[in-house]
Amino acid sequence: MSLWGPSKTVMVAADQALPGRASEMRVPERHYVLDTLLKPPFPVGMETAIFAMGCFWGAERLFWKTGGVYSTSVGYGGGFTPNPTYEEVCTARTGHAEAVLVAFDPAEVPYSALLRLFWEGHNPTQGMRQGNDIGTQYRSAIYWTSPAQKDEAEASRLAYGQALQRAGFGAITTEIAQAGPFYWAEGHHQQYLAKEPGGYCGLGGTGVRCG
Repeated sequence: MSLWGPSKTVMVAADQALPGRASEMRVPERHYVLDTLLKPPFPVGMETAIFAMGCFWGAERLFWKTGGVYSTSVGYGGGFTPNPTYEEVCTARTGHAEAVLVAFDPAEVPYSALLRLFWEGHNPTQGMRQGNDIGTQYRSAIYWTSPAQKDEAEASRLAYGQALQRAGFGAITTEIAQAGPFYWAEGHHQQYLAKEPGGYCGLGGTGVRCG
């Protein structure tokens, strides 16, 4: 098998995924923008949500700018390889999507508001790509952390899918699945666009609003 596998847009099988490693990626203790804890344990009352919507740099900024969000961090979810590197994820042989972990206070910002940001912040009809970023790592996904999140996510997908259809878009391809392990990305990826304000941001919504 070549380094890149048969195609960057085809999900790798579990038994074909890269082996990864046991050691976790080292990341800063504090959030570069919010000066909160980057990793759990978070304060009592916080909930977590995980979203994948293309390149994680711009996606993370979307959420850290939202009131009621305690912390954000970028990493890899939905795949097979433990503790992958960014370079490994880019080969499409880990199965992971670039994802954002959001720690939020539901008393200040409900999960439904985060779902709105997710749906309106990217194009969820593009399959294994987002704009010019092509590959399984750029797929649209919601990884729920509670049954209530699962129900809300599925209901919102149905409602937003109808709105997209009325606007002439195709079917939503967003994956909705229970959250598995979240592997933090390298430290320089965390809050990247705050450190590099002129850096690449591939976010681009459809212009269709949630109801």
